[in-house]
Amino acid sequence: MLKSLLMVGLIFLISACVAFKPLPVNQATLIGKVSAGMPAIDPNSSIYELPVKAGVNYQEVVDSLKSLSVGLNFVNPANFPIGEHIKQRGIDPQGIKDVYSFCNLSLGTEIILDHPEFLVFVPCRIAIYEKPDTNKKLQLYIGLARPTFDLKSIKNPTLRAQQAAQALESALLEMIDKASRGDL
Repeated sequence: MLKSLLMVGLIFLISACVAFKPLPVNQATLIGKVSAGMPAIDPNSSIYELPVKAGVNYQEVVDSLKSLSVGLNFVNPANFPIGEHIKQRGIDPQGIKDVYSFCNLSLGTEIILDHPEFLVFVPCRIAIYEKPDTNKKLQLYIGLARPTFDLKSIKNPTLRAQQAAQALESALLEMIDKASRGDL
């Protein structure tokens, strides 16, 4: 009787462990999560972009990104003022053209430990740029190079890497959504 009870208990514990195992992420639908009101992600594009809300200027977007990144455990190891470098070559950059890099070692490490070749995609990049709208007036945008799209370049990514890339992308999407509104 005791042996039967122990066996049933063991089977129950094993079943419970299997039931709570994270489900694999389908590589074809591996994308981050957007907040309500944000445009859907195009799974076929490596870029996700948002127009910056009217009344929010470039410096407010930058300040917002830097403030939000700290709260989400990201560091900002480098900025690339691409527009300034274009100007130095005597070319009009046609508005703001800057790239900011962000790194979250907690999430990024999970990908890199399983797939060191993913290093070619780090740190994550967020661009702030202007481009003409339909009336040919410059509109400020914020764009993200999507980590889940980058992970598609890795053959047979592990479940851990897939889940980390999805969490990383979701955090970055949250950052650019709030930054596009100038939130701190």
